Amino acid sequence: MLTESADFRRFISSPIVSREDQQKGIDAIAQGAALSDLVRNFLGLIAQNRRLFALGGMADAYLARLASARGEVTATVHSAKYLSDAQVASLSAALKQAVGKDVAMNIFIDPTILGGLIVKIGSRMVDNSVRTKLQRLQLAMKGVG
Repeated sequence: MLTESADFRRFISSPIVSREDQQKGIDAIAQGAALSDLVRNFLGLIAQNRRLFALGGMADAYLARLASARGEVTATVHSAKYLSDAQVASLSAALKQAVGKDVAMNIFIDPTILGGLIVKIGSRMVDNSVRTKLQRLQLAMKGVG
């Protein structure tokens, strides 16, 4: 929901929305989504302490810890267009071979990279995007003239 709804992102990050309204909104969403009491209480506590703006980072940290406990690593993949199931499976297999662990992927669509992929695993990043290749070419051509 964090990545899909601009309205929700504004709701949790806006200082204009009162604490009470955030708590009511989060409670309504939690009930509608049939979340467990533990998750509902956690979200309520975050809303009460006015920390909903940090929910995305908390979710990312939780998923990273969960993946680590499972013996997985998490890869963040940026693609210019949606990847097919076959492409996702092929990329997952290649990353698993490269790092020697199961790879959980978070895939984001970023049309500004024009084509190719940007893959981040931990502190390592491979940028094979068309945008970066064009920037390198532009830099190289500046040196020629």
